[in-house]
Amino acid sequence: MDSVGTVLVTGGAGFIGSAVVRHLVRGTKYRVVNADSLTYAATLESVAAVEESDRYHFEHADITDLDRVQRILESHRPTAVLHLAAETHVDRSIDDPTDFVQTNVVGTFRLLEAVRAYLRARPDARSSFRFCHVSTDEVFGALAPTGAFEETTPYAPRSPYSASKAAADHLVRAWYHTYDLPIIVTNCSNNYGPYQFPEKLIPHMIISALEGRSLPIYGDGEQARDWLFVEDHARALIQILERGIVGDTYLVGGRSERTNLEVTQRICDVLDAQRPRSDSRSYKEQIAFVEDRPGHDRRYAVECGKLERELGWRAEVPFEEGIEMTVRWYLENEFWWTSLRSARYGGDRLGLGA
Repeated sequence: MDSVGTVLVTGGAGFIGSAVVRHLVRGTKYRVVNADSLTYAATLESVAAVEESDRYHFEHADITDLDRVQRILESHRPTAVLHLAAETHVDRSIDDPTDFVQTNVVGTFRLLEAVRAYLRARPDARSSFRFCHVSTDEVFGALAPTGAFEETTPYAPRSPYSASKAAADHLVRAWYHTYDLPIIVTNCSNNYGPYQFPEKLIPHMIISALEGRSLPIYGDGEQARDWLFVEDHARALIQILERGIVGDTYLVGGRSERTNLEVTQRICDVLDAQRPRSDSRSYKEQIAFVEDRPGHDRRYAVECGKLERELGWRAEVPFEEGIEMTVRWYLENEFWWTSLRSARYGGDRLGLGA
């Protein structure tokens, strides 16, 4: 891929997308176009640190709008697309799957069609162009108590969210085989870190603890996930974009499997040290077990050996260090999440399918 080309990042004002945008602008020579529709979970404050760069440009755009996407492609002439625009919260998909099908499935289809037309008009650009589709390990369903997902694991999505991402993955691969679109697919484990919207487990627990609320643990809290620090994921995606094999799939994981209860307890330990309660009691006393969400997958784990062997990537941030960094960021950046908490998500329970 052209080292001084232009990368179109869809969803670049979201959690993972903004980390990718910051890395691209700060650590590479690429020009970066951030296309985002700015739905409830996205904010341009997440990319404020790079918005003054002459290599950064923002486009307010919905990927389901084919004409708008085509105009962006024609205007900026990208040499690559990093497709991260998606609805991602499982609980919300249970309550209403509509936006998940529209954005994740229809939006990916429209983006593929726009890129296909763009490359059809530029046959000489096809060989160096890359379309990197960023997906989730949840498309593989639930694991047994042992083992890990691999690139060849069969798909078995079990929530509206994971089903919509699985459909998008299949569309991307179909466009590769049918139309020779130069795609790469990635599937990542649970991300965490700065700028994550408060509805997700780790920021929800941090903020709820600080607000004196209960810390709701679904079921028995023994649901296990592999946790990946978002900055490590951003590095992986850039490396895959530059060196990944067209038509191939790469799994990205942190090799840090923890249960939801363990994650919450660790957050409490860090808060006890960094922001003790006024009564000197532990935040763990705020933990409360609540009704599990429907169809809650018991365990995910990712085997990312292929990415490590073939491209030399390694997760650099251990979970214990990453959690301390994340808690510290939320403590130091209350201005970022307090406005979201008051205007977009107040911390109420989601995902019961009401």
